[in-house]
Amino acid sequence: MNNSVSNTARLLWAGLRALLVLTVVTGIIYPLAITGVAQGLFNDKANGSEIKADGKVVGSSLIGQAYNLPLKKGQETPEPNLKWFQGRPQNGLGTNSVNTQYKLILSGATNRSGDNGAVDGACPKDPAKAEEATLCQWVVAAKDAVVKDNSVNGYTVKSVPPDAVTSSGSGLDPDISPAYADIQVHRVAEKNGLSVDQVQKLVDDHTDGRALGFIGEPTVNVLQLNIALKELVAKS
Repeated sequence: MNNSVSNTARLLWAGLRALLVLTVVTGIIYPLAITGVAQGLFNDKANGSEIKADGKVVGSSLIGQAYNLPLKKGQETPEPNLKWFQGRPQNGLGTNSVNTQYKLILSGATNRSGDNGAVDGACPKDPAKAEEATLCQWVVAAKDAVVKDNSVNGYTVKSVPPDAVTSSGSGLDPDISPAYADIQVHRVAEKNGLSVDQVQKLVDDHTDGRALGFIGEPTVNVLQLNIALKELVAKS
């Protein structure tokens, strides 16, 4: 009986010591070591890839932001602020005007298939006939809005890139294609009293090439581009 109690006590003590050692190693030493390495070698990424403007953090290069006008009375969906470059259609984002506050609500895609809402391979022209909004109608409406908003001063949008009318899987994509940025140049130049060449140069200067020269596609970070635009407007 005494041997049994003694063996049980030794096993419990051994288990307790193992628990304490593992807690210290995996719960304290390891996290501190990883945090130290991350802060030392990858400080920017470890802290959220923050983007600063005027000495203040205005967002992250990894999370997209919306650039909308304030909601009007009785309005449920805000209108885009057309003096800024616009990102991809977004899900779960609050408003932002290159300021120090941005609100992240949700992240997610529509979960609708590519042919959602299509009839015989085509999108119905009359959305009122549908019981609910479909992906097909959203894309068509988004395309019409892109063409209307960006056809200014004799410039007409002839081709709308896919990222201008579709959201990413997360709905938080911070980047757009150079093609989408290019068709916004004339509108942004007009709204801000700048020349087309000035704004086009901003887009060219903020276009990132493929990773390692061959992975992915060239991109333009919308937040960084709009910060540069704000600085250019201030100088002008």
